[in-house]
Amino acid sequence: QVQLVESGGDLVQAGGSLRLSCAASGSIFSILHMGWSRQAPGKQRELVAAITNVGSTNYADSVKSRFTISRDNAKKTVYLQMNSLKPEDTAVYYCGANRVNRWTQALSGEYDYWGQGTQVTVSL
Repeated sequence: QVQLVESGGDLVQAGGSLRLSCAASGSIFSILHMGWSRQAPGKQRELVAAITNVGSTNYADSVKSRFTISRDNAKKTVYLQMNSLKPEDTAVYYCGANRVNRWTQALSGEYDYWGQGTQVTVSL
């Protein structure tokens, strides 16, 4: 069983930066694929970024060059560095984790485990 706890969400002005963190419990973190998804009011949850167990990354077109996903296996933590934030980035951001044989599902935003979410609000 894996438990995920997100933190770092906040209210920030457009153009600002935030770093989200997702701390995982359990001993299998290093072999999990991890991802960040977001859900804005009235919209479906969408994948923002994903990282494989060995560090390969994938991003949604809307966040490429602005967001960076990374992981620290020793700390069992995955990060999402968000720069040049826009009002349309406002959403609840969720951390997800998948077993190693489910990378395709991870790219589709389908995760075995989810955190509770952290709110990011970007004001004009």
